[in-house]
Amino acid sequence: MCKWGTSTLLTVPIPAELSHTGEKRWAEKAIDSCIAPIVKALNDAGIETTCCCCGHGKGPGRIDLADGRIIYIESEAKP
Repeated sequence: MCKWGTSTLLTVPIPAELSHTGEKRWAEKAIDSCIAPIVKALNDAGIETTCCCCGHGKGPGRIDLADGRIIYIESEAKP
C-alpha cells in the first residue's frame, strides 16, 4: 500500500447524503494512488463508490460501495 499523501485525482460520485448540495454529484477527489485504478474501474463499470482508503500499511484497505457493500484490500503477502 502507498504512503499517506500519495494520491491520484479522480472524478468520483458524491452521494446525496454526503454532498453539501444535498444532491448526488460528481467531483474530483484525491484517491490513494495504489487503489485509484480499482476505484476508477469500479466507477467506470457503473459500480459506484462512496469512500476508500488503502490502509497505508497499518491495516487492510477498503472501498465502500454505494449499495452498502465493502471491498477489503489486503496488502501483498511477503515470502
